[in-house]
Amino acid sequence: MRIAVSSQNFKTITGHAGKSRRFLIYDLEPGSAPVEIERLDLPKELSLHEYHGPDHPLYQRQLSHILTGGAGDLFIERMARQEISVITTSETDIAAALSAIANGQALPPAAPHEH
Repeated sequence: MRIAVSSQNFKTITGHAGKSRRFLIYDLEPGSAPVEIERLDLPKELSLHEYHGPDHPLYQRQLSHILTGGAGDLFIERMARQEISVITTSETDIAAALSAIANGQALPPAAPHEH
């Protein structure tokens, strides 16, 4: 599976995926260590909150999931239309979260998303 992690600092999982402009892209296979394959550092006008075109850079990455600290219902619905599942969590450690996903373990739930 290919997962984009919202990470404004390229170190931890950060929230509000719709406003995030930085993503780490990983290939993740069960039983294997995650492999970082790309870092996206998008301009403000390409945050998903701002850009609504069908050709967003995230859509071109063959993602199966987005991992984030928080996302609203509209964001989740929008990603579903692109066949991308959204995983929200309060876990901030990227390696720990990806390991849990690879091993089929549950992640701690994210705090409620508010606008």
